[in-house]
Amino acid sequence: MTVRHDDPAPDAAAPPPGPGDDPAPPPGPGPAADGDGDGDVPLYGPGSRFHALFDDPRWALAVVRATVLEAAHPQVGAALADNSTFVAHPWRRLRNTLTSLRRMFGADEEVRRREAARLNRMHARLDGTDTHGRPYDAMDPGVRAWVVATLFESTVTMFRMSGRPMDQDTMERLYAEFRAFLTALDGDAGHLPGDLPGFWRYFDRVVAEELENTEAARVILYRLFDRLPAPPLLQGVPTLWAAGRAVAGPVIGAVTVASLPEAYRRRAGLPEMPGAQTLMQGAYVAAGLARFLPAGLLRAEGLAELLSLSPESDDPRARTVVALQDRMRRAAALLRLMSPLAPADRAADGPADGPGGGEARRTAEEFFHQVLDQTGDGYLDWPDLAAMARELSTRLDLDEPEETGLYTAFADWWRELQSALDADGDGRVSAGEYAAAVPSLAGPALIRVAEVLFDATDKDGNGTIDADEYRALFRTGFRRDTTGTDGVCTRSEFVGDFLSFMSARRRSSPYDPLLAEA
Repeated sequence: MTVRHDDPAPDAAAPPPGPGDDPAPPPGPGPAADGDGDGDVPLYGPGSRFHALFDDPRWALAVVRATVLEAAHPQVGAALADNSTFVAHPWRRLRNTLTSLRRMFGADEEVRRREAARLNRMHARLDGTDTHGRPYDAMDPGVRAWVVATLFESTVTMFRMSGRPMDQDTMERLYAEFRAFLTALDGDAGHLPGDLPGFWRYFDRVVAEELENTEAARVILYRLFDRLPAPPLLQGVPTLWAAGRAVAGPVIGAVTVASLPEAYRRRAGLPEMPGAQTLMQGAYVAAGLARFLPAGLLRAEGLAELLSLSPESDDPRARTVVALQDRMRRAAALLRLMSPLAPADRAADGPADGPGGGEARRTAEEFFHQVLDQTGDGYLDWPDLAAMARELSTRLDLDEPEETGLYTAFADWWRELQSALDADGDGRVSAGEYAAAVPSLAGPALIRVAEVLFDATDKDGNGTIDADEYRALFRTGFRRDTTGTDGVCTRSEFVGDFLSFMSARRRSSPYDPLLAEA
């Protein structure tokens, strides 16, 4: 039996679309997308249905659920397993995702166009074959449609789980907005049905026939939240973080499993704990109560930025972070007396950098796992360096050809590393191979990466990086004395700092939040 999703009974007077029939998609990213034809409700920006959802705490649960359904698709699961940093750097991934959604659903058409182009360039670089030899391609229109479909369906499910299901008109408007989002990416929304009855048939078919119990889905359900690294805000209190994670991790996993479609749970053989359905509904209802808090208190982007803020930053909010950390350290000390943290857990959370962190050294193994292994799979290969290029390009909001130039420089560095460190010729570098070689990585290719990054950061092309350009990359002010250079960072200083971080394995106040922190 197929459990019906939140749509009321389809209108019997409206025949389902036949093969190949797709009613005209909603307006795309052009000016017509500001409304629905009547000029009353916009598809993008303030006033849209999506805009009201973005800061809803329940949407965090819905996005986790949607991510599992995405990862359960064989092509998406393979792309995530091979290329994603969501295991090793989940907080960075969260912040970037929220920023991208804000851009795509905002009212500024030019911002949306640039972000769509950036996403398309990023996805065009993600293709390959899975462990069964099946090809995957992140630009496959059907796959991209499925990603959008999971977000819409999980949002509708979120309302139902909270005891406040959407009415039909609201659901139709929200569906039109998500189809417009797909149009902004692909040029049309033809791979999603044109009406809600058609969507539910499409969704049920994909769940029943195409989804699998992929490795990426299992990682999200059973590993990610149990081993979630602390955000920068909480890195100084590993005891407190580990204690909270030990309670919250299994609960989030159980709530997510219980919320998944029954057909997928059966196919994937997912266990369901007794009382999980009650726990799930309670979690959604409890999260929904946050809507009674003062407006703006739970702004999603603001919270993500705060969690990602390093105490070393000169951002005014850093003072609040430092004060919070001091209080949490006191609480952690009390908790440690009651239940000592296992050494393995303390090591997993990692030590906090003190005021002298800029001069602290890492071991080769620490540097490998904290900096080089961006995907967290225990090996260094091209997806790890591509992830670095992707993060730097995102920070600097690069267009072509600067973005391609940065990727090319990292690709050349990967070939240099592979030639020097891949002792067994398996096409990747293990932590043991890296540590055994104890290499000096400051070869010509790495120097070229530093120079290309300098040129990308130097937006005005005057040969120096001023305070605004520096902050665009590092989100903090200069950490060195620049009085002798008129308050700017020269090419030689920038390249020297980059090489010192990447080859000498020194901890760095600017580069650690950029490439090492979760």
